[in-house]
Amino acid sequence: MSSDLPDLNAMLADLHDLVVLESPSSDPVGINRVMDIVEGWARDLGATTHALPGGTRSLCFGVDESGATRPLLILMHADTVWPTGTLEQMPWRREGDRLYGPGTYDMKGGIVGTFHALRALGHQWPAGGIHILLSPDEEIGSTSSRAHIEAAAHGARAALVVEPPVADSHNLKTGRKGTGGYWLTLTGIASHAGNKPTEGASAITAAAEAILGIQALARPDVGTTISAGVIHGGSAMNVIPARCTVEFDVRVSTLAEAERVDAGVHAWQPTDTRVGVELTGGLNRPPFEHSPGTGELYGQARDIAASLDFAVGHESVGGGSDGNFTAPITPTLDGLGAPGDGAHAAHEHIRLDRWPAHVQLLTRLLKTL
Repeated sequence: MSSDLPDLNAMLADLHDLVVLESPSSDPVGINRVMDIVEGWARDLGATTHALPGGTRSLCFGVDESGATRPLLILMHADTVWPTGTLEQMPWRREGDRLYGPGTYDMKGGIVGTFHALRALGHQWPAGGIHILLSPDEEIGSTSSRAHIEAAAHGARAALVVEPPVADSHNLKTGRKGTGGYWLTLTGIASHAGNKPTEGASAITAAAEAILGIQALARPDVGTTISAGVIHGGSAMNVIPARCTVEFDVRVSTLAEAERVDAGVHAWQPTDTRVGVELTGGLNRPPFEHSPGTGELYGQARDIAASLDFAVGHESVGGGSDGNFTAPITPTLDGLGAPGDGAHAAHEHIRLDRWPAHVQLLTRLLKTL
């Protein structure tokens, strides 16, 4: 057995400790309980730790304080999408080579795998050291952690994201769409739908126009998708509606597309000029565009995987991560967490037959970089 092949039973014990502490993004107490365990693991390895404004934890392993050699940055998050009480419906359970439970795949398995990789290094940190940021709010847009992530990326020579690999293929992620949203509020004029319909200005009719007009800005051929996901409006069936709101999800593969869509959304106007328009929102995460630096990181990971007798490909995916913030700043490789499937779904699980090999890959990647 290779000296850096992790002990699956030990990883499962650590993962259990995190999963049974439910940590939805809305629960800072639960998130801090998870963070306290992880920070304890870091201190056991000699890390210097800090709590940053907004709740992000900074964990530094042999970081060159002089700045002469920049560290590697590793990104992870403690929050999940699952509300407290989910464990009652989605209990921790093992079925053959699959381990189920809320947050196992996204991304507590990635946290655990990272620390087993760090332990395997035996305090032999790569040049410049390792800087880990553990954030509390990735699942809700990283509002409090984004500035810390971008600042750390400016001081790092590369960023590694321990989000899970692509489901099914178990490939690494070398690109992600930029993600954002728009909130459109339309204010019309109420009137009786039967007696005086022309005196009214329908906010719902304007919303229907907006949905068709704004969704027409999509270009799936280049990765741009726009979807109206939520609509609220009207007060009664016999009243011309005076108010309607629409929420749009937007995903783009390039900054140029983000700029085109943003201009188009802001240019939209209703046919009925009596309807007022209020628009908020925009791009939340910039696109993670494949770069030569990311390609080099992937090439090293691919070669290491081959030396471990398994193949790993790479893909660009539609969902965002904190890697979207680092990719425009420093070479970034994503998908280095626990293989499995079911992110944000009731069948969320990790693949125990594949997990140790991916941790071994991360271990050797840290040794190589």
